[in-house]
Amino acid sequence: EDPSLERHFKGHRDAVTSVDFSRAKKQLVSGSMDSCLMIWNMKPQMRAYRFLGHKDAVLCVQFSPSGHLVASGSRDKTVRLWIPSVKGESTVFKAHTATVRSVHFSSDGQSLVTASDDKTIKVWTVHRQKFLFSLNQHINWVRCARFSPDGRLIVSSSDDKTVKLWDKTSRECIHSFCEHGGFVNHVDFHPSGNCIAAGGTDSTVKLWDVRMNRLLQHYQGNSVVNSLSFHPSGNYLVTASSDSTLKILDLLEGRLLYTLHGHQGPATCVAFSRDGELFASGGSDEQVMVWKTNFDADYGDVVKPQKYSSSVDGTHGTGVEMDCGIHNKKTKTQDSVRTHEQQEEETSLANTLEHIVGQLDVLTQTVSILEQRLTLTEDKLKECLETQQKIIQNKTN
Repeated sequence: EDPSLERHFKGHRDAVTSVDFSRAKKQLVSGSMDSCLMIWNMKPQMRAYRFLGHKDAVLCVQFSPSGHLVASGSRDKTVRLWIPSVKGESTVFKAHTATVRSVHFSSDGQSLVTASDDKTIKVWTVHRQKFLFSLNQHINWVRCARFSPDGRLIVSSSDDKTVKLWDKTSRECIHSFCEHGGFVNHVDFHPSGNCIAAGGTDSTVKLWDVRMNRLLQHYQGNSVVNSLSFHPSGNYLVTASSDSTLKILDLLEGRLLYTLHGHQGPATCVAFSRDGELFASGGSDEQVMVWKTNFDADYGDVVKPQKYSSSVDGTHGTGVEMDCGIHNKKTKTQDSVRTHEQQEEETSLANTLEHIVGQLDVLTQTVSILEQRLTLTEDKLKECLETQQKIIQNKTN
């Protein structure tokens, strides 16, 4: 089945700049050039909330992983954290010295990364809204910054035509991808964390392996790519372009799967829901659209990742191995043969695996908190030793 338009939200008074689903898909948040955030309820009878607070265009919005907070960045140089309820209370922090283009929570919800026209990327603690550090190697506006799924890396894209990969712990730039022919509007990590996709004004989408720093796939479009989002299965990518279309790329086959026409004017933003069943798009036509994915009804199945060789767009024709945890999908014929028991077994297996993954997530978070504490203790110890050293030196002098 093809993707289909499910819902249509009207309420913004200027171009929509950013969209994101809450975890349970109950709510959708959008930001707009009209300086407002709107929280749309997916249940038809529930009304939308309009959040006022920013003094200028809102350029980016995102739900925290738990769904209890929404972060927004604005041309007013601030970042706000909102509680997505009727009251719409928010705290504001002076984040940058210029427009804030991008906000993104780490997957444990503890950190926030922001990117700005002041050419910097900043990392903050969410709960205290305390500034931690800056990354400053871009030489032009930074359009987008994202944490890797495990939170160890940060990827950023800029009008200096580079995509940079940073190590969060050492705060160093590990690699610069300089192959883009224009400004890089958007970048994100593949769900496996092993590769990144970037799109921009040169009308291309490029996928790189971040372990080998090599180009995996290259899709040549015919219009500026404003935004992109990976399907949670990792097998598909959706893009929003200035020619008003949304395009769905099949990463296994290395080809364009669908072109969707819905917006009247540039499509500015696009995002899959966390389970991949829906995706939302926004445009300069002030509209927010919600689409039913439909095209991969059996992506819930647990399938072994396989190496997949795909030919990169017709012009290159070089075989490229797409091995970044991308799953091969089953054919429909196999599905129809599956017995009821097999399906039940698979469901319970999937549930067990999900539970294990959940437990692992908790462990990972615990370990990362312990690591942070350890670092703090080490720093304190170092300080103590240095102080002691000074005291001894003063005494000997």
